[in-house]
Amino acid sequence: MVDEDLNSLAEAHSVSTRYTDWRGHETAVSRDTLVAVLAALGVDASSPAAVRDELARLRAHERAAPASPAAFALPATAAPPSTPERLAQTPRAWGFTVQLYSVRSGRSWGMGDLRDLADLASWSGGLGAGFVLVNPLHATEPAPPIAPSPYSPMSRRFASPLYLRVEDVPEYAGLPALERERVAHLAALGERGETIDRDAVWAAKQTALELIYRLPGSASRQQAYERFREREGSSLTAFATWCALAEEQGTDWRRWPVELRDADSSAVTMAAQRLADRAGFHTWLQWQLDEQLGHAQEAARAAGMPIGIVHDLAVGVSQGSADAWMYRSLFAHGISVGAPPDEFNQRGQDWGQPPWHPRRLAEAGYAPFREMLAAALRHGGGLRLDHAMQVSRLWWVPEGRSPAEGTYVSYDRNALLACLVAEAARTGAVIIGEDLGTVEPGLREDLARRGILGTSLLWFERDGKGCPRRPERWRELSLATVGTHDMPPITGILHGDHLDLRARLGLLTRELEVEEDEHRRGLADWLDLLHAEGLLQVPPTTIMKALDQGSTEYDEQVVAALHGFLARTPARLLGISLADAVGERRTQNQPGTTDEYPNWRVPLAGAGGDPVHIDDLPGHRGVETAIEPLRDWR
Repeated sequence: MVDEDLNSLAEAHSVSTRYTDWRGHETAVSRDTLVAVLAALGVDASSPAAVRDELARLRAHERAAPASPAAFALPATAAPPSTPERLAQTPRAWGFTVQLYSVRSGRSWGMGDLRDLADLASWSGGLGAGFVLVNPLHATEPAPPIAPSPYSPMSRRFASPLYLRVEDVPEYAGLPALERERVAHLAALGERGETIDRDAVWAAKQTALELIYRLPGSASRQQAYERFREREGSSLTAFATWCALAEEQGTDWRRWPVELRDADSSAVTMAAQRLADRAGFHTWLQWQLDEQLGHAQEAARAAGMPIGIVHDLAVGVSQGSADAWMYRSLFAHGISVGAPPDEFNQRGQDWGQPPWHPRRLAEAGYAPFREMLAAALRHGGGLRLDHAMQVSRLWWVPEGRSPAEGTYVSYDRNALLACLVAEAARTGAVIIGEDLGTVEPGLREDLARRGILGTSLLWFERDGKGCPRRPERWRELSLATVGTHDMPPITGILHGDHLDLRARLGLLTRELEVEEDEHRRGLADWLDLLHAEGLLQVPPTTIMKALDQGSTEYDEQVVAALHGFLARTPARLLGISLADAVGERRTQNQPGTTDEYPNWRVPLAGAGGDPVHIDDLPGHRGVETAIEPLRDWR
């Protein structure tokens, strides 16, 4: 009876007591997990008596105030004059998907930046691309060490100055000759290595940007700056204050003096006055980012792209982040967001990010969520939601437990989708949800009803018999891609690189030989279908034999055939990984690792491992072969 009471209490707070795993098996959530998750929600379930008391309070409240059937409605000030139930139809288009930091040019300071993004958009728009989808450009730590993952930021509301092109700051033109020489020297300090060194890049850029910040601006520039500050309001002030404090106290606010951990405390107010100039520098950086992000979208539209830049929204932020400090009361503490075990991450995932507290976020009118969406869509034609389930439920992992010991906690899906549709309708943007992995029943249908695209990943598209899904049976309302940033590029998959890597890092739960046999059968199935569709002229057995011998002879043909296959699906959007196009074999991220693999630090390279820069893309044979099936596609 005690467990039944606990389960009833959990379900009353939208905490799952059972779930279906990736193999289709129903799994019961442990008592300890339920108690810990309820505690993070502010519910005492530490003893049978406490559980009974909580249930009694809930039942008394239900009798006193019956639940209202009224639907969630946005405040009038937050919604456009007429918010549609469904977004406008997404235009059919293809585009490159890129990890921007990895895509360098001869003029970037060791990692890709916003001018590189503008140039990439201009070039690919000339090829017929309708969009460029980039990794999250969210704010990083303002001081070393800077975490490499773009999916574990310091703020989802603001952007990272790592992506600034120093020479594109208008005031740069006013630097004296000697200081320009110094900036040129700093640019060289951040230059290329075998992996991307964000600490070195930021050390160089910060010094250069501080020189420019001290220069007086024109009256018109000052007016533009004041308009920007007024538009961004108190959120920008709080973020800039956090940055200044983080430089002084460290980048994890949980380790600051107690009096500084509350963003609204008098101690923080006094510190903000003392650090006003430094906070002003971080405010100015966000202004520069706003301008350069705008220029990138303008370049995309000028190149004829109907959508332009599609930004990526991470699931959450780091535990010690600016957002977790600014909105501390709206987060659940002692919990991390992650994912249960699945086929590609058989030990589960813990992303080290605190989740929104469902009730408190609702009581705040979803204001921080809406602000975040508005900022992401201000200079872009679309937004991708990493782990689209963030608008419906998240896998909560209690602190100190393994990812397999978590459970799902639900959010008000209708409310979050209403916010999303309202902001997208305001700007005419495309919304893409990454609905891969274990997806809650009904979520895909809800997204589709609102005109929000899902994600169709080729390697995962199989029918009820486990066979590759024929192109005409794919979803229309989706972004169709071959792979994802958490998997190796196509050539890496062809050669089984991901299996060797996962075995070397101890991430497999089955014998390597079993994994290899399964992978080989799955790959052969896809080659057979490509051949049956007339997209591969070489017999699949010949290609498989070459792959078994380590030959790369047919790699480019298979890459082109897979893209040709995507073009035969009804999907509204086709995403072509730039890494696939140039023949890169290395993955950008291996889930389940931190420093065991150089996650998010791999610069773009070709099949032979030689760096590929934006300057090398025009006329690149691999790129031309990869996109040939798409040149006349609309």
